[in-house]
Amino acid sequence: MELSWLDAGKLDNRDVDGAVAVLEAARVVDHPHTMWPTTRWFEARLHHGWDGDPPVAAVTRDARGRVVGVLQVWSSTWDNTHLGGVDVTVDPAVRRQGIGRELFAAGVERIRAEGRTLLVADCFDGTAGVPFLKAMGLDPALESIHRRQHLIGLDSDRLDGEFDTALGHAGGYELVRIPGAVPDELLDAVAEMTAAINDAPIGDLAIEDEVFTGERIRAFEVAQAGYRRRLYRVVARERETGTLAGHTMVYVDGRRPWYGAQCDTSVLRPHRGHRLGLLLKIDMVRWLAEQEPQVRFIDTDNAATNAHMIRVNELLGYEVVAKSIEWQRHL
Repeated sequence: MELSWLDAGKLDNRDVDGAVAVLEAARVVDHPHTMWPTTRWFEARLHHGWDGDPPVAAVTRDARGRVVGVLQVWSSTWDNTHLGGVDVTVDPAVRRQGIGRELFAAGVERIRAEGRTLLVADCFDGTAGVPFLKAMGLDPALESIHRRQHLIGLDSDRLDGEFDTALGHAGGYELVRIPGAVPDELLDAVAEMTAAINDAPIGDLAIEDEVFTGERIRAFEVAQAGYRRRLYRVVARERETGTLAGHTMVYVDGRRPWYGAQCDTSVLRPHRGHRLGLLLKIDMVRWLAEQEPQVRFIDTDNAATNAHMIRVNELLGYEVVAKSIEWQRHL
């Protein structure tokens, strides 16, 4: 097998087209509920990643020159510098021929060369990824549940009632809508507030808290703009002190404008118990109805043990669509 590492600065259309074709073929088989990949999305991924740490990627071809496998290797410079992630995708038409194993080995070698000592990967439950990652020596560490909220036909009267009830517990707070980039004067406060996500369950994953700074928030915004995603953030602010107590954020995909994805929802510990999470997420639904009425559904995922957020999401009408598993192996 000949592996070709891609240069994000000089991408060949044949490599990108071939990689996306494989990713789409695998999506149809393994996780058809997710959005299909596009070449522009893949290019943005290789340039930006999620928040400024893009993966390195490679492809492998068959004897006819057709791409049959894609390898992506992730690592972060913001935190968890002991960790590296490997994502292997093999065309379903040529699986069980050892291609995945070779790609995986190349990914592990790259992670080791960076001095990282923990390997992580993920897959959807019930797919070929489960026996594959077991065979690669990884152990399951965290289960997440993926849910979808259908906005068409949503019972807005019921949500209005839930909002009014929750508001009775949050009289000391106001909701502030922030479209797009965070204003400079709020950047540090938003970074501190974002770090509250570290309280979410992590199962048995051997990871450290994520570190959020104003610089990282800006890197995230630049990355999302690269995907042509429109950002919407609702913040709960304490009236008396002006402290940002919690937030929720959704992006709308500019290339698939009917699709929204839930990013973080978190509340700082001193401000919990006021039903702010529910208020924030209902106000987000209202805002999207005003600004992005074409959005038909929002996807989210939570650790299977995150009982509080699951209750909020179920109250909002989210329905389970899949379960995923995060795996790890110490190198």
